[in-house]
Amino acid sequence: MKDKKDNKKDANVDRFIANIQREIIEEEEATYSKKVLEECNNPKNVGRIADPDALGIISGPCGDTMAFYLKISDNQIKVITFTTDGCGATIACGSMLSTIAKGKSIHDASDITKDDLLTALDGLPDENLHCSVLAVNTLQKAIKNYHEKEDK
Repeated sequence: MKDKKDNKKDANVDRFIANIQREIIEEEEATYSKKVLEECNNPKNVGRIADPDALGIISGPCGDTMAFYLKISDNQIKVITFTTDGCGATIACGSMLSTIAKGKSIHDASDITKDDLLTALDGLPDENLHCSVLAVNTLQKAIKNYHEKEDK
């Protein structure tokens, strides 16, 4: 049975943890836009597709790896998913870019730029701008992969 001293220690640990969690959340909210936090915490279109029509995988200079999987019909992206082992900003970029590209023609999706992605996310801090480049380059690689398959 716990005595009062143990209960007090438990309460102090719980308060300490709650304070750290609050500080982390406050720092995230001061650093990232609400859209980035929403996409990071609730990413859309995550996962792999069996037998995709196109696949692009890139490892960025920061060490993050991203992959986009596409199912295409009538030159239109019908299904798009992504995976990454990257940070929250990379997850947000993959989620938002997959949402932007879904339903677009291959041609229109190939025109999406990092600036389009940054605008959709309400920006990123300078130290995370490379995440948007990684996401767009990976989608472009998947589209290139699709064209290469079609040319065969």
